[in-house]
Amino acid sequence: MPKMKTHKATSKRFKYTGSGKLMRTKIGKSHLRRKKKKRVKVLFSEMLEVKTPSTRKRVQKLLPYAKKGK
Repeated sequence: MPKMKTHKATSKRFKYTGSGKLMRTKIGKSHLRRKKKKRVKVLFSEMLEVKTPSTRKRVQKLLPYAKKGK
């Protein structure tokens, strides 16, 4: 059986914490960041927890080899 492929766009937007929480970026990744205000650039790196079970399940399928924490 071949390896499953990781969805690269999803891997850039979602991360697992050490305790196993799934986190997403508050605002999507952006290009042309040099032109943005500092306050706006800080928002790009802010992370929020994903609460809905349906979204978690969908992300797990797209990231088969992501570390799930404890």
